[in-house]
Parts: sequence; structure tokens; C-alpha cells
Amino acid sequence: MADDSNDGSPSGKPEKLTAVLAIRAATEQFSALIGRTPEAVSGIRAVPDGGWSVLVDVVELERIPATTSIIATYRVDVDAAGELCGCERLRRYTRGTTDM
Repeated sequence: MADDSNDGSPSGKPEKLTAVLAIRAATEQFSALIGRTPEAVSGIRAVPDGGWSVLVDVVELERIPATTSIIATYRVDVDAAGELCGCERLRRYTRGTTDM
């Protein structure tokens, strides 16, 4: 995240990476990495080192009808500075499926 907007706190210290900023950083960097636009963010949690783990859903294979498209959920980790530090695919499923 090459944006210097986090440096502008009155005390001169970088602002804490919020959940909203972490989602923005994770989705932008992940999208640039895999070349697909994220469909949704289905989860987020803080990690002890100040970073965040974000669950990002992506259409991997578009089909007709859309309910048969293949969706994948990735865990995308960003550090406290908002830099991508890891990602992995957790699952694949068809859009029409539901968890029970």
C-alpha cells in the first residue's frame, strides 16, 4: 500500500491500520496479484502482530447460468503496514451452494 495517507496523524506517528483500511489494502493487492476483481469480503480478523487476515471471495470460473459459476475463498494476510504478506485458497464452491 504505497499510499502515505496513514502518516498524517497529528502526533506524526502512522495511524493504526483499521479493518476498513486492511480490507482495502488486501483486496487491491490481491486483485493485482491474481488479475481478478474480488466479488466480496466474507470475513476479517485481527492478528496479534497488528496485521489482519481477510477472507476474499473471487469468481474463478464464470458459467451460465451464474448459479453454476465457481467461486473461491482466499485468506489474504496483510501486515500492520498494510502490505500483503500471504495468501492461500481455502475452498472452491459453486455460487448456488449454501453452507448448512
